[in-house]
Amino acid sequence: MPTETSAVPIRVVVAKPGLDGHDRGAKVIARALRDAGVEVIYTGLHQTPRQIVDTAIQEDVDAIGLSVLSGAHMTLFADVLRLLGEEGAEDITVFGGGIIPEADIDALHRMGVAALFTPGTPTHVVTEWVRDSMRVSGRA
Repeated sequence: MPTETSAVPIRVVVAKPGLDGHDRGAKVIARALRDAGVEVIYTGLHQTPRQIVDTAIQEDVDAIGLSVLSGAHMTLFADVLRLLGEEGAEDITVFGGGIIPEADIDALHRMGVAALFTPGTPTHVVTEWVRDSMRVSGRA
């Protein structure tokens, strides 16, 4: 059985889909995950769902974290999940954060988004969720 230090690290794509140009939160989460021992691939601004899914598959990641502040969260999350399904990559966990109205959170969960973190969520909550979720899913 691998020890904590010899285990394969969790790999996560952190992405900013769509036209939203505000990436401070995504960078804060990417750094917090990195500092917690997660390998992070940050895609930068203005990524299409196709680019995000292609990167996730090429990088063999465990999860995709989407940051959406533009109001297009229902469409962008749905497109990423659909493309993962089309590529047979449903085992990649999708989570996210940003400005997401309370009324949309249940619909996003039903769609297949594993977790959502809204403004003010402490970074340790996100990093602990990622570590715990990947451990439970067998990805880490």
